[in-house]
Amino acid sequence: MKTIDLLNPPELARRSNWRDRFETKVAQWLTPWDGEAPVDFGFIGVPLSKTSISVSAASMTPNALRELFANVTTYSIDHDVDLQELKARDLGDIQMHVTDLLRCHTNIEQGLTNVYEALPDLFPIIAGGDHSITCPSVKAFRNKIGGPVGIVQIDSHMDVRNLQDGGPSNGTPIRGLIESGAVEGKHIAQIGLHSFANSKPYRDYAREQGITQFTARQVALEGVEKFVAQALEVAGSGTDAIYVTVDMDVLDQAYAPGVPAMVPAGMTSWQLMEAVFMLGRHPKVKGFDIVCVDPMQDPRRATVRTALHVILNFLAGTMKRG
Repeated sequence: MKTIDLLNPPELARRSNWRDRFETKVAQWLTPWDGEAPVDFGFIGVPLSKTSISVSAASMTPNALRELFANVTTYSIDHDVDLQELKARDLGDIQMHVTDLLRCHTNIEQGLTNVYEALPDLFPIIAGGDHSITCPSVKAFRNKIGGPVGIVQIDSHMDVRNLQDGGPSNGTPIRGLIESGAVEGKHIAQIGLHSFANSKPYRDYAREQGITQFTARQVALEGVEKFVAQALEVAGSGTDAIYVTVDMDVLDQAYAPGVPAMVPAGMTSWQLMEAVFMLGRHPKVKGFDIVCVDPMQDPRRATVRTALHVILNFLAGTMKRG
């Protein structure tokens, strides 16, 4: 049995005592990895939210998602694909340090590096956690790919805050990647940016770095599909792979009441589902994370449920490749 340093087994494995023999639930398909079974897609939790600028219990999201695995099936009627055909497992959670936040980021980068060394062909499906996890995650991903990578970010925020005032946080992952040299700004595209959630100096910084940006208003007026296509062109040009990061606060507050930084007039659930399906279809997309859901502020797990559907729609897209 293969064990991986800094990767803990899943804390939670949801089971249902009742089963319909003609229906497969996600809980029956995305089961804990035994360390031996072949796996192409790995669900990995990164339970860190102490680095969130807003008070957040996003560290609870991986387990909140697992709790809902028994509530949804593996079949997409929209795209006529059944996810149970994918070799997927729940690999568990990256080990966090109780008090040392920089150590947590080190653990994320090293833990994911360990995962990729043990499973070099793995497609990671990473569940945060707050958005700070994306910086160390992408660093490990770039080392796995071995060449330049692009990023498609779906978010209401630019995440290019300066690192001097508060250190690495959920507002700095893109800045951290650019300043570390892990990713170039010209290979980054952001969709869903929101007014009154960002600042002019950071908009100027993003432009100087060559980041391509599309606002939530543009998405509302012109549709999300054209911007996803353009974002893939940006992130895929001159790179070996694309990493997708989804911050659930890109959604309108009516669709995502359980995010720490709610916004009005954000994207709709359908726009987000279409976006991730398109991204999943693209052959250069080889990594995915979803962040910034607070289950403690989420009535009836509405936002957690939406996040799970985002993951499933993304995976449905991967099944439509080629």
